[in-house]
Amino acid sequence: MTAKDNPTRNIVLILMIVLAAAFRLLAFKYKDLSNFNPVGAIALFGGAYFINKWKGYLTVLLTLFTTDIIINYLYTSKLSLWYSGAEITYLSFALMVLTGSLILKKVNVLNVILASLAAVLIHWLLTDLPWLYGTLYPHTLAGYGTSLVKAIPFEYNMIYGNLVFGLLLFGCFELAKTRYNFLRTKKQLAL
Repeated sequence: MTAKDNPTRNIVLILMIVLAAAFRLLAFKYKDLSNFNPVGAIALFGGAYFINKWKGYLTVLLTLFTTDIIINYLYTSKLSLWYSGAEITYLSFALMVLTGSLILKKVNVLNVILASLAAVLIHWLLTDLPWLYGTLYPHTLAGYGTSLVKAIPFEYNMIYGNLVFGLLLFGCFELAKTRYNFLRTKKQLAL
């Protein structure tokens, strides 16, 4: 534990992330909610608020990994720890954590919205690479374009999920910080 790190604050952050992740498990059954989930917002939130950045990456990626296992089991009734293209998906979420760490300096509605949009762009450009889908799309620039176009409805849902869950996570934590000093960093307490 560093002088800046606060275990109680970390527990609150983890609990908020787990609570948000529960919605991913509830929404998986509804096709219309595909990609309307809190995972992008969780990545931004973890990147923004964990003092030790490795804890943000670990918590977010472990949450994604755990919910992936559960959702894959619910869909297939088989325990599956990994899937085709998972490495690119996890890379995109690691980059979202990095994006979240950039907004810590000034958490406000505009920065959360901009980070949410950046997170969708990262996800869209990385996870829709055509070679991730075997022969579904040609492995050409035109195939990549087709893959991006076909993904637009899913990415719209991700935009909405990032915005709704991002504003909830960031808003609730910022509100809680005004009431509970233990949620503030030592730097914020000095102000």
